Amino acid sequence: MDFQPSERCSEFKERLNTFMEEHIYPAEAVYERQLRDSGDPHHQPAIMEELKKRAREAGLWNMFLPDPEDGAGLSNCDYAPLAEILGRARIASEACNCSAPDTGNMEVLHQFASPEQKERWLRPLLDGEIRSAFAMTEPDVASSDATNIAMRIEREGEDYVLNGRKWWTSNAMHPNCRILIVMGKTQPDAPTYKQQSMILVPLETPGVNVMRNLSVFGYEDQEGHAEVDFSDVRVPASSLIAGEGDGFMIAQARLGPGRIHHCMRAIGVAERALEAMCRRSVARVTFGKPLAMRGNIQDWIAESRIEIEMARLLTLKAAWLMDTVGNRHARTEIAAIKVAAPNAALRVLDRAIQVHGGGGVAGDFSLASAYAHLRTLRLADGPDEVHKLSIARRELAPCVPREEKALA
Repeated sequence: MDFQPSERCSEFKERLNTFMEEHIYPAEAVYERQLRDSGDPHHQPAIMEELKKRAREAGLWNMFLPDPEDGAGLSNCDYAPLAEILGRARIASEACNCSAPDTGNMEVLHQFASPEQKERWLRPLLDGEIRSAFAMTEPDVASSDATNIAMRIEREGEDYVLNGRKWWTSNAMHPNCRILIVMGKTQPDAPTYKQQSMILVPLETPGVNVMRNLSVFGYEDQEGHAEVDFSDVRVPASSLIAGEGDGFMIAQARLGPGRIHHCMRAIGVAERALEAMCRRSVARVTFGKPLAMRGNIQDWIAESRIEIEMARLLTLKAAWLMDTVGNRHARTEIAAIKVAAPNAALRVLDRAIQVHGGGGVAGDFSLASAYAHLRTLRLADGPDEVHKLSIARRELAPCVPREEKALA
């Protein structure tokens, strides 16, 4: 394995770090103030459109997409360090048109959509003119097992009709959200992994009712996490992505790269939290000494550095495998990073909060908000337990007698 950044990656890193220093970090307080002053938690602050314009001018646009025609043409190994840098500020990914769930949705459309679907929805997403949402999780079933999904998508003549309810539909509250990619069952009697399909549903379609936003530990995310009811929602049959029964396959293709992005952004959060912990420990004095002089604080700092490096290396290994042998053969590593990276970042954040004392849990610093949002990553794209189950099954496979495998 060679983790030496390519020349293109190094060049992008330099430009992106400069962009962060000159534009993103100074804009964080402006963004929060504009959002707060609007009185609407889902308002799009004007500063974001300015940042998007500057990012596009700087060539820091659609960096996640490996296709050189519409994206930066970067490999997973190339993009991973850039995702880490973007993770250092919550507004950075949207500014560069690299934020979830749009990245995953654009990848789905890029790989599986028809030319007409690409022209109508992918083009404006790539241009940053609209946002999108991914509707998969449901309130009435354990969606960690995607085969449980109960949303019905039924063919009626030249249309499909959707009935069901989704929640945690991230980005559906964003004022620029226009399109949903919805996963549901088209063929309940088909083999288990051929029952699901994915379909495009414009947000304004009659019967689509955004019922409420779900807060995260009391925080109202700007993009929102909506509960959405679908009641006799009718869309043309041409809205189906790929074919009937392809939904599970599309979901697996979508989630691999997305998990790399999530994990590297989490490492970026952890790096910034470690920096904040170090600054605070040097500046605060207790019982006549700076906190940084205390042995337990030094232990926390050292442990944080070790855990960040371990998580980063494991994530880069997964990215390298995805580039060299494909997502399918990197399944164990992808599952492993999805467990390791968020948990490591949360431990670093927890220590930083502790070092900040009462300020750590207040809104004066970004640590409490970062912890709340990062904690959801242990559930998003599959909970830790599902990924551990996948890893354990692959480890146990050589030990299971052939006849027992056949019975299973």
